Amino acid sequence: MEKITGAEALMKALIAEGVDTIFGYPGGTIMPAFDALYDYTDRINHVLVRHEQGAVHAAQGYARTSGRTGVCLVTSGPGATNTITGIADAMMDSTPLVVIAGQVAIGMLGTDAFQEVDLVGITQPITKWSYQIRRAEDVAWAVSRAFYIARSGRPGPVVLDFAKNAQNELTEFAPEQIDFVRSYLAFPEPDPGKLKEAAEIINGAEKPLMLVGQGVELGGAREELISLVEKADIPMGSTLLGLSSVPSSHRLNMGMLGMHGNIAPNVKTNECDVLIAVGMRFDDRVTGALAKYAPQAKIVHLDIDFSEFNKNVKADLCVLGNCKETLRLIGEQVKPARHTEWVESFRPYAEKEMEEVIKEELNPGGEKLRMGEVVRAVSDAAGPEAVLVTDVGQNQMSAARYFRYEYPRSIVTSGGLGTMGFGLPAAIGASFGAPHRPVCVFMGDGGFQMNIQELGTIMEQKAPVKMILLNNNFLGMVRQWQELFCNKRYSFTPMVNPDYLEIAKAYGIPARRVATHSELAGAVAEMIACQGPFLLEACVEEEAHVMPMTPPGGAVDMIMTSKDDK
Repeated sequence: MEKITGAEALMKALIAEGVDTIFGYPGGTIMPAFDALYDYTDRINHVLVRHEQGAVHAAQGYARTSGRTGVCLVTSGPGATNTITGIADAMMDSTPLVVIAGQVAIGMLGTDAFQEVDLVGITQPITKWSYQIRRAEDVAWAVSRAFYIARSGRPGPVVLDFAKNAQNELTEFAPEQIDFVRSYLAFPEPDPGKLKEAAEIINGAEKPLMLVGQGVELGGAREELISLVEKADIPMGSTLLGLSSVPSSHRLNMGMLGMHGNIAPNVKTNECDVLIAVGMRFDDRVTGALAKYAPQAKIVHLDIDFSEFNKNVKADLCVLGNCKETLRLIGEQVKPARHTEWVESFRPYAEKEMEEVIKEELNPGGEKLRMGEVVRAVSDAAGPEAVLVTDVGQNQMSAARYFRYEYPRSIVTSGGLGTMGFGLPAAIGASFGAPHRPVCVFMGDGGFQMNIQELGTIMEQKAPVKMILLNNNFLGMVRQWQELFCNKRYSFTPMVNPDYLEIAKAYGIPARRVATHSELAGAVAEMIACQGPFLLEACVEEEAHVMPMTPPGGAVDMIMTSKDDK
């Protein structure tokens, strides 16, 4: 068998895993891999980002929209450490990634060599697996194992630390296919007894409520979930990451859970008699005060990750397994039911929210634009196939609340880590992961500037990303908390901003600024009609609030609909 370098073996191994897109940035210790990539650009598309953090977030956007594993290729030292935030983000949000970083040659390890850093040691707590490739002959095995671990079970990030000597060494290559790792149970078999018990609990419920997490999306379990809730007539609430698991228009979809979620599902969490949580981790932003969270309910928790059981909320029944399978098997045993009075009881809360919050947000009476107004205008214009990408902050909560979802994998946002700067590079990745779908990214003026250099990537790739900058000249979410809970002591949240249209112009990106209601529809139509990237700067009300809101430390049903409720 002909011998090839470890670097070329990497390319062949990636192709064997079906990789077609890599997000990366070259450097000294990963140079052999990039040299090998030069001969494979007809099969692997490399997207040159402007910062390694951008590479990881782009890979996340690609993974979240495509359902495939995102791949990054970076150098050692600062190139590797620049990926840490994205790796931690992917771990929190269960996003399958393989991050390949260069490393100094093995003989130089421990000498404080130029751009040497202990990447394996740094990333072990925030990855599913972190491994150093020291020999060229280990490349095929390591790559196959990395992809299997990243995408199986509860997905997550894997790091391969690729020593430079291993990239240059010669080895025989044959692709490997790993589908089993000792001590790692990727796809646990559900317990038939627990499936039966779960069905019995649901059959006995008078006021059931289904909590839909991202696990439904990751498990491809939309049909199974909808079949079960329609059969048993169970209203649903979704976590932030689970929003597109069910169409917004479904009659049993009662909206978003959590701190800035919809009133009805939050209130009803503390009124239901059975709470069925699927593929979610009972995040504190969903539960509020744990001591006051659903004390009256019998809780059934379905998840593929055993470590999530009883971590935050103690469940009466835990069902381990892939929710695509567990929902189907439970659904087969659930009896048809109608909970008409219970389902109708959500309506008054929805009407209250419409009157006290939504009407003013979508049709504000003042001169200033509101975030929700802009989001809904873009959502309606972009159509049901659009993918929503967000940054973090008020823009994120407003976008999540007022965008409409029809198809799976339609929301890409940083949930667990709440990473400002996520939106712009994630939207780039989403445009590669879902090339036939419109990609709309909403950002605040703070988050946009954190990775604004990725406009260069958009320029080079001509990525057709529709960028909506909700500019309120503040770090909006922190400012909201400062107004409500710190007596308006705006400590370092006002922003002095550049001329974003001039910046877009420098990158050759069409742009437009709007500040009035009458301008909005025309500007949005212009943006959507543009074949390539477009920046729409919406100058929104500076001191507006995202409501409703559960105050920090409050019970999930302690809900503010205005700043006067505090």
